[in-house]
Amino acid sequence: MKGSYDYYKVFGFNRKFKITERRPPPDVIDAFSLCTNRELQMSPDQFRRFLMEFQGEEDVAIDDAKQKMEQALHHFRPNFTRCSFTIDDFFKYLFLDDLNGPITSQVHHDMTAPLQHYFIYTGHNSYLTGNQLNSDCSEVPIIKALRRGVRVIELDLWPNSSKDGIHVLHGRTMTTPVDLYKCLKSIKEHAFVSSPYPVIITLEDHLTANLQAKVAEMVTEIFEDVLYCPEAGGNDEFLSPDALKHRIILSTKQPKEYLESKLDSGEEELFGVEETPSDLKNETATEEVLSKFVAIDFDDEENEDLENEKLGQKAVVKYNQLIGIHTAKAKNGLRKALRVGSGRGKRLSLSEQTLERAASLYGTDLVRFTQKNILRVFPKGTRVTSTNFRPLAAWMHGAQMVAFNMQGYGKSLWMMHGMFRSNGGCGYVKKPDFLMNRGPNDEVFDPKATLEVKITLRVKVYMGDGWRMDFSQTHFDAFSPPDFYTKMYMVGVPGDVTKKKTRIIKDDWIPIWDEEFTFPLTVPELALLKIVVREHDVSEKDDFGGQTCLPVSEIKTGIRTVPLHNKKGDKFDHVKLLMRFQFE
Repeated sequence: MKGSYDYYKVFGFNRKFKITERRPPPDVIDAFSLCTNRELQMSPDQFRRFLMEFQGEEDVAIDDAKQKMEQALHHFRPNFTRCSFTIDDFFKYLFLDDLNGPITSQVHHDMTAPLQHYFIYTGHNSYLTGNQLNSDCSEVPIIKALRRGVRVIELDLWPNSSKDGIHVLHGRTMTTPVDLYKCLKSIKEHAFVSSPYPVIITLEDHLTANLQAKVAEMVTEIFEDVLYCPEAGGNDEFLSPDALKHRIILSTKQPKEYLESKLDSGEEELFGVEETPSDLKNETATEEVLSKFVAIDFDDEENEDLENEKLGQKAVVKYNQLIGIHTAKAKNGLRKALRVGSGRGKRLSLSEQTLERAASLYGTDLVRFTQKNILRVFPKGTRVTSTNFRPLAAWMHGAQMVAFNMQGYGKSLWMMHGMFRSNGGCGYVKKPDFLMNRGPNDEVFDPKATLEVKITLRVKVYMGDGWRMDFSQTHFDAFSPPDFYTKMYMVGVPGDVTKKKTRIIKDDWIPIWDEEFTFPLTVPELALLKIVVREHDVSEKDDFGGQTCLPVSEIKTGIRTVPLHNKKGDKFDHVKLLMRFQFE
């Protein structure tokens, strides 16, 4: 710290650089002085004043303020005897992200609305360890995703080479398979480590009826009563995340044989996939219904082929009963599929290109569809290196499941991480009311509409620290301290997109910028503030120094510490920015 130096050898000569002492910026000193009436110590009551007047926290009890001070003092002065802050203690407190982070760590959204009212943290090809063509399939990325808070896991099911078992792999590629049983066991063991809210397993099913029967047995054995199955004659609405706590839900297409039997009976289709008759969901009625569908005499022991067919049909019905969310197909055109009819809600999947075209042609139909049903959007097939698309267009149209390759990394994935830091990181984020509401003439939100500025976010970047502990001294520059700058990107509806940049601070491990920026916002509910620190390099590409993405609707006002993450989204141990946020 003060008086210490770094030495770098350049062409046989030693260059000497002083390490800047970490000092509180003027705003921090002013806040301390104002709350303490220029005294040298801050009492719990004075700290309470700071929390309420500067940090925007309401109704802070004196005991809560004192407890927070004691927690902070335990971090940097474990043997303290008096609960009070010096200016240095106060400054150190501000850098503790577990006590002074930029967003709340608690679930605080209403969790009692139906599932379609929420954005849901969704994985794509959740079993892949790398690219889409020849990487290994494993349960490990599934476990990592669940522990990060992902609530939708995708499994592609294919027969093994002998057609008597089930593999999980990316079909028609050179990816090496993993056994389904291993994947399901891992889901059961890790489903609720990071969140108590439901895990949805989306199955891409390429199996025969016999193998579907094996899936039914496997799922029943592993998940037992944790598996959610819709009740016969139940409500058309999806249940809420709160009602489905600690439950696992299967979502897939209905079995082909089951659908064929229904077509023979003249049942009506919905979205290209038929509704399930309520009596099929009643186990006691299974034999009666099956005999109606396939005209089998259950007492006839003379016809072995028909008996096998009966058993196969029974297995198909059992498999169908385990599906908690049925998928839909745009069988007769997407526009028709988006028309909301009566009956139980469905899940429809669209590629990112199809979503883009649909948004261009009939965006309000998408919004209306997602008020009743679940829309899943997945990456296009050409993303062979497991990159991802920008998720904002899908969210703007109400898509609940924006499926991402969680094993990859990149700017789009940073946005996904940012969105699902909301609501305590539980994996479910309540959609803005405007995406669920209808006007007096049944009109819905139009994503193409030009909107007025609703609120302005004012951001001040004070300083940064921690790179000395998390990076080697020569990581950024072999012969001098780094030259850091911060870039901020506002991501959201097209009218809100903008970027800002601080000046470059030369040769300093503790850069002090003390610069302020404003971001006018028309739809703050969908806005994300992406923050990236880079190290300027004259001759090569600027080095990466950390990133994070914050949901604007969750940002807490006041002077906050903002921890930064690496390119894959893992938080650094020490790298942080000190910033101030204000809404006007």
